[in-house]
Amino acid sequence: MTIINRSKPFILLIGFFISSLLLWISQASVVSSGDFNKDFFVTWSPTHVNTSNDGRLRTLKLDQESGASFSSIQTFLFGQIDMKIKLIPGSSQGTVVAYYMSSNQPNRDEIDFEFLGNVNGQPYILQTNVYADGIDNREERIHLWFDPTKDFHTYSILWNIHQIVFMVDQIPIRLYRNHAEKGVAYPRLQPMSVQASLWNGESWATRGGRDKIEWSKSPFVASFGDYKIDACVWKGNPSLCNGESNENWWNKNDFSSLTRVEKRWFKWVRKYHLIYDYCQDNGRFNNKLPKECSLPKY
Repeated sequence: MTIINRSKPFILLIGFFISSLLLWISQASVVSSGDFNKDFFVTWSPTHVNTSNDGRLRTLKLDQESGASFSSIQTFLFGQIDMKIKLIPGSSQGTVVAYYMSSNQPNRDEIDFEFLGNVNGQPYILQTNVYADGIDNREERIHLWFDPTKDFHTYSILWNIHQIVFMVDQIPIRLYRNHAEKGVAYPRLQPMSVQASLWNGESWATRGGRDKIEWSKSPFVASFGDYKIDACVWKGNPSLCNGESNENWWNKNDFSSLTRVEKRWFKWVRKYHLIYDYCQDNGRFNNKLPKECSLPKY
């Protein structure tokens, strides 16, 4: 008598489902191709965007006609993004080079690097900001300890369930911790794209708008290259990105705070290069500083 194993098709179906799920999860984390043409699309003024033949270098141009910008094709929820940037040389006052992550929603979350151009001979100012649930007013500014126009330097965003770390050449320059359980807004639910732009910010960017763009020196060109995106690709399910795993390495406890060496570097930046911190601006907030200002940074 032949015994029919009626459970076999079911077992095979379950096996296929598990294999597919594991493949899906493993694809949730992606290391980028390094090719701007494959990972990004132009969002503003294609005539002002130039990409090398191999896709490894992209420049943005600003003149009196237009600026330019690009954005990642994918959106992400947590991860680390590294971007090498070489800024506008010479008289760059009034220009703004921005590299950031944004959810592009009305109550948007955003993590900003903004490079504020300056009069020739004066240092660039790097401004960082964090939007959470549509609210910003969290600016910090530093002077960079090198000339960012001479060569490429790496600007990184580590964004996880614990904290946001802004880094320059792997040196942490700013922290924003997840204090959501204490009533402080934190970007943790909205996926964000990686974006970059070059635009006219002369109304505010240099000495509060007193130094205007010298259009006779245009076009102004900023260069981007050798980027890396290692992040959780948004697939509509936050649980795929919130957990700790080998793929979502950034959420592991090892990345819940700075290392001892990183803390020393962070304190060095704060001591010698910080020029503005919203948490020290009592006048701006009428002596009612935002709640996170009284909570631990790490």
